[in-house]
Amino acid sequence: MIVAALLAALAVITLIFVVQLIRTALARGQATPLPEGLAIGAVANFFDTLGIGSFAPTTAYVKLRKLVPDSFLPAILNTGHALPTIVQAFVFINLVRVDPILLIACIGAAVAGAALGAPIVVKLPVRFVQGFVGVALLIAAGLYAMSNLGLAPAGGDALALGGPLFIVAIVAHFFMGALMTFGIGLYAPSLILLSLFGLNPTAAFPIMMGACAFLMPVSGLQFMKTERIDLRLVLGMSIGGIPAVLLAAFVVKSLPLETLRWGVVVVVFYAAFLLLYAALRPPKATPANVAP
Repeated sequence: MIVAALLAALAVITLIFVVQLIRTALARGQATPLPEGLAIGAVANFFDTLGIGSFAPTTAYVKLRKLVPDSFLPAILNTGHALPTIVQAFVFINLVRVDPILLIACIGAAVAGAALGAPIVVKLPVRFVQGFVGVALLIAAGLYAMSNLGLAPAGGDALALGGPLFIVAIVAHFFMGALMTFGIGLYAPSLILLSLFGLNPTAAFPIMMGACAFLMPVSGLQFMKTERIDLRLVLGMSIGGIPAVLLAAFVVKSLPLETLRWGVVVVVFYAAFLLLYAALRPPKATPANVAP
């Protein structure tokens, strides 16, 4: 009953998000999806469903291709990957068992964090966004490396958490939700934290996917109100990502991903360097600030 109500609420949020996305894209003349966005959505969300994550690879590709200004990245990530992530949540919340109270509590905390974080991000200076996302990419690359080296916690057999661990998990997901709006993916830190607490890693999937499925459209609605977004890219990623999620979840299900993760580590480190360099380099001289 609790899970059914949760999925019904997600369906309502999804409908609101889709209607607003289409209305905003039409109003701005950006209703034609970018073909490159279709490819990004398909590849990133295919591997996202298998546990690779979508934020870091997408950030690296968008940065290397210079598809949008760096300040657009948080909006592109949260809004463009929202619908594919919602599909993931519907699949995994239905298929994987986990304590529904823990599931709802972590989702609610993450959404609250995102609602707090999104209005802040859109007002931040470009250099701050570049620096923050650059650091986020370094963290993501480190987590990928930890996973490949077997340093990430293996997890236990629990399907629920109690006492202090339950409270810590909720608080942690509040901050993870806020950081999502800055472009820091929630999947890896959520999976590592819950596994460290003894939760079955498989049971962490509906929690992390459910949290993102609720918070991403919530933050996406905020990002759509700003000019720091390219809705052509967002639409492409959304359309390309949904069938890729279904393919990964129901057809492929698993792949040997270690080699791919090492490739992602290299690319993500390079993209992080570019962002941090852009954030830290001196501003270009203009006629207004050049000494006579």
